[in-house]
Amino acid sequence: MGEPNSPQFLHSSTARTLLGFDDDDNNDNSSSRLEILSISNNGWMNQIGLRAEALLDSKEASSGKEDLLEELYRIATTSLDSFLQSNVTGPPLTWHSADVLFPKDFCKSVEQLCNIRRELIKNLSVDGEAVYKLIPNIEIFCLAKCLLNNPALFGPQSTARYRWARVTVNFWHQKLLSENAASLQEGIYRDLGTLEHDLNPHDWKEKAQRLIQRATIHTQHGFDQKAREDLARATIETGLDFKLTGRLGRRTRYQEKDLSQLVVLAKSADSVENGTATESGVRPTSTAAHSDPMSNKMTSEPQDLDLNDDTLLKSIAFSKPPSEPSLSSEADISPALAALDPSNQPVLQPLDSMILLAYASSITNTSPSDGLTREETLPYALRVLQDGSSNWQIYTQALLIRSRIEGYKSRTIERSVLQLQALVDQVIVETTSTKTNDQSDRETQDAAPSTFFPKPKPSELASASERLRYLPQLASPTRWEIEAELASRWVSLGGLRTALEIYERLQMWAEVALCWAANDRDDKARKIIRRQLYTSAATITDSPNPNPAIDDDDDTSTEDLNIELTPLPADAPRLFCILGDLEKSPSAYHRAWDVSSHRYARAQRSLGKHHFTHGDLRSADEAYAKALKVNALNHSTWFSLGCVRLQLENWPGAVEAFARAIQLEDQDAESWSNMAAALIQLDSGTSGVNGVHEPDEGGNGDDDEDVTAVSTPKRDPQKHVREAFTALKRAAALKRDSHRIWQNLLNVAVKLSPPPYTDIIVAQARLIELRGKSEGEKSVDAEVVEGLVAHLVATCPPPPPPAPSEVVDGIAEEEEGERRTRRPAGFERMLIDLVQNRITPLITASRRLWLLTAKLSLHLQNPLAALQAYEKAWRVTLNRPGWESGTQESECLWRDVVDATGDLVDAYESLGERSREAGTGEPVARDWRFKAKSALR
Repeated sequence: MGEPNSPQFLHSSTARTLLGFDDDDNNDNSSSRLEILSISNNGWMNQIGLRAEALLDSKEASSGKEDLLEELYRIATTSLDSFLQSNVTGPPLTWHSADVLFPKDFCKSVEQLCNIRRELIKNLSVDGEAVYKLIPNIEIFCLAKCLLNNPALFGPQSTARYRWARVTVNFWHQKLLSENAASLQEGIYRDLGTLEHDLNPHDWKEKAQRLIQRATIHTQHGFDQKAREDLARATIETGLDFKLTGRLGRRTRYQEKDLSQLVVLAKSADSVENGTATESGVRPTSTAAHSDPMSNKMTSEPQDLDLNDDTLLKSIAFSKPPSEPSLSSEADISPALAALDPSNQPVLQPLDSMILLAYASSITNTSPSDGLTREETLPYALRVLQDGSSNWQIYTQALLIRSRIEGYKSRTIERSVLQLQALVDQVIVETTSTKTNDQSDRETQDAAPSTFFPKPKPSELASASERLRYLPQLASPTRWEIEAELASRWVSLGGLRTALEIYERLQMWAEVALCWAANDRDDKARKIIRRQLYTSAATITDSPNPNPAIDDDDDTSTEDLNIELTPLPADAPRLFCILGDLEKSPSAYHRAWDVSSHRYARAQRSLGKHHFTHGDLRSADEAYAKALKVNALNHSTWFSLGCVRLQLENWPGAVEAFARAIQLEDQDAESWSNMAAALIQLDSGTSGVNGVHEPDEGGNGDDDEDVTAVSTPKRDPQKHVREAFTALKRAAALKRDSHRIWQNLLNVAVKLSPPPYTDIIVAQARLIELRGKSEGEKSVDAEVVEGLVAHLVATCPPPPPPAPSEVVDGIAEEEEGERRTRRPAGFERMLIDLVQNRITPLITASRRLWLLTAKLSLHLQNPLAALQAYEKAWRVTLNRPGWESGTQESECLWRDVVDATGDLVDAYESLGERSREAGTGEPVARDWRFKAKSALR
C-alpha cells in the first residue's frame, strides 16, 4: 500500500489511464470531459468503472490481469486511507485531490468543481439518507468506492483481501450517512457472511484484527450481542487476560474507609510483533520478548486533561494488595491477574487495548437492571488510559469514550466537555490544510473553528501510518461528527448559543432547527427547514440568499416560503420528515417518501406513528409495513407494527412482528411479553387450519373415518399457551422488576395442563416482592394459591407429627432422624414457604387467605396453627362494618358472618381436644366449648 500522504500512487500510467488523463493528452477536448463530469447518476464514477473494465479486458494473460487487479486494489485502498487521513485522523494531506484527480483546465473553473463535488456527494445518498454536504476530498472516497464495488473487478470470486477492502469502504460509507441505510447494511453483511469461513487460522494477529473489525461493524448496526461474541473470540486469539472486578480503594479526597471500586485487571500475552514468529503465525507465548516499536509506549500522546475537582481524586487510590490476595482464591480470575497492582498495571498491546474499548462501545444498556451500566463501562477506558497506549489513535479513542461516559456525572461533566473540545481541536488542526486553491476547499476551511487549546508541536504528533494502522477496527468519528457531538453536549448543558454557533458553522441546518425546537422555538425551526426546501416569489425575482440562517430582523413569514426548490438538497427526505414533525403534517411525510423514490424508511415510520396517534390503525399498519419493506432490520419498526396489530386483533400478524423484533434484539423483554399476549389469543381449534383435513364425500364407512383420523395429525390445543408461557418466562428473566409481566406469567401458567406448579409459586412470590409493600394482601391471587394448596393436599402425604419434647433420649433421637428423612422438599417446601413466610404476614382483612393457611396447617399436622387461622378468619369477617345493620344490603355480609362462625365452631369441635404435639396430652384448646358458645352469641 502506498503512502497516503503522497500522491505518487495516482501518477502511475494505470492511474492516469483510469482517471482519463491519457484521453486529455491525446485529445485536447476539455468540453467533452466537462460534460462527462457534470453528468448525474454517478457520471464520473461510471467513467472510472468503464475505464477499469477496459484496462482489465486489454490484459490477455491471467498473470497480467492479476497484476492489474493488484494495482487497482492498491489505488483503491490508498485512496481510502488518504480520505480517512484528511477527515478522521490527520495530519493534513500535502496535496490537493482536485489537482490530481481532475484535469488542470477543470480545476480552474471553481463553479464547475463545486458542481461536480455536489453531484458526487448527492450520488452517495442511499435509501434517502444523505452524507454531510461539506466533506473535503470527497472525490478520493468516490474513487475507492467505485473500484472496490465494481463486480467486474472484484466480484464474488475475488480473494478475501479484496472483499475485506469492500467491506471497509462500504462501512465507512455507512458511517458517512446520517442514519444506517438498509441497502448498505445488506451488502456489508452479505460480504461478512462469505468471509466467515475465510478468517486465516494460521495468522492469529490478522484473525484478531478481522474479528475486532467485525465487532465494530456489529456495534454500528446495533448488534451488541454479536459484537461481544466476536470480541470473545478475538480475546482468545490475542491471549488477553482481563476481568472486570472490584478492589479496595478510595475515590474521594475525604474518604476515610477503603471501599470496593470497579476496576479492569488486564494483562497482555507477551508476543513477538515481527520476525519469523509473526510471519509463521505463531500465537503469543509467555517467553517471547517485545521487539516491535509499536508495542512500546508512545513518547507523545494526545492531551489528557486533569479532573481538577475539589472532591474526586484524579484517579482511584487503590489500597496496597496484601501479600496473599484474596482474589486469587476466586475461580473466575487467574492468578496472574490477582497478583496485579490495579494502580500500576502493564501497558497493553494495541490489539488488546482495542478489545477493551470495543467492549465499552458495545455496552449500550443504561438501566441498572439490564446488565452493565455506564459506571461499569468506564473502567475499560481507564485501563487503556492508565499507563498510556502504544498507538496514538487508540489513545484518542479511549479519551473519547471516557468523555462520553463522564458527560452524565455532575462532578466530571466539566472535564468531559473540555476533553471533547480538546479532541475537536486535535482533529480540526490535524485535518485542516493550510493551503487551498479553490472555492470548494475554502468553504470547508471556513467550517473549521479556531482552536481552544494551543496547537501542538510537530514533534508531539504521530505519523499518518500510525494513526491509520488500526482505524478499521476503531472506526473513529469524522471531524464533523465529533464537532456535532460537542454541540449536542452543549445542548444538554443548556449552552444553546454555543451549540447553534457550531451547527451553523458546519451548515447542519437540520440540527439547528432541532436545537431551536428543543427550546420551544418551533416557529424559528420551521422557518429554517422551509428555507432549505422552499423559496418565495420575492426570492426568485431577487438574488437568493444561500445562507438559511435567520437573522433577528428577518420578517419573512413561513407562509411565503411555498415554492419548492429545484433541485432539492440531498438531505431533502430528512428535512421533509423534520418539517412534518414540526407542523404535524402527514403530507410532508408523503413528500419525503416520494422524493426518496420510496426508499426513505423514516418517512413511513413517522407516517405510521402519526396515524397510530390519531387512531387510524389500518393506515398505521400499512405505513409500518412499507417501512419494513425498505429496511427489514429495524427493531423498533417491527415492535411498533406488532403493537398496532395487537390493537387490530390481528393475532397471527402480531406474533410474526414480535418474532422478527426478537430475532433482531433478543434482550427486549417487551417484545417477548407482547408476543405472548398475541399467542394466547390465537385460536388453535379452528377447523381447516394447520393441516386439518375434511373427510372425502365418499367416505361414509367406519374404515374411511379411521383412515382420516390416522392421516390427520392430532392437534395440540395448548400449543400456543405453552409458547406464550415460554415467551413470558424469557420476558420475566429479562425484566424482573415488571409486575405486569409476572402477573401475565402467572395467568398463563395456570392455563397449562398440567400446571407448572413451581413456576406458579415463583411468579406469585415475585409479585409479592414487587407489590406486597404497596398493595398488601391484594398482591396475592387467592384462587391460584387455593389451587396450589389443594394440589399439595391431594398429592403429597402429610408429614409425620412433630416429635414430642419430653421423651426418652433414644426414642427422641430415632423419631428425630425419621422426621429429618421426611422433610418437605421441592414443590412442597416452596409452597409452605410461600404461604407461611410471604402470604401470612400480608393478611389483614381476607377470610379466604386465612382459611387456606388453616387448610395448609391441617395438612402439616399443626392443629394449633390451623385453629388460630380459623379464629383470625372469623375476626376479620366480624370486623366488617354494617353486617349487623339488618338492611337488605347487609344480607351478604350477614351470611359471611354466619358461615365464618359455623366454620369456627366446627374447628373448635374437631381441633379443640387434639394434642398440640404428638405424645403429649396438652390439648389445643381446653376451653373450646366456652369459646364456641361465645362466638355463637
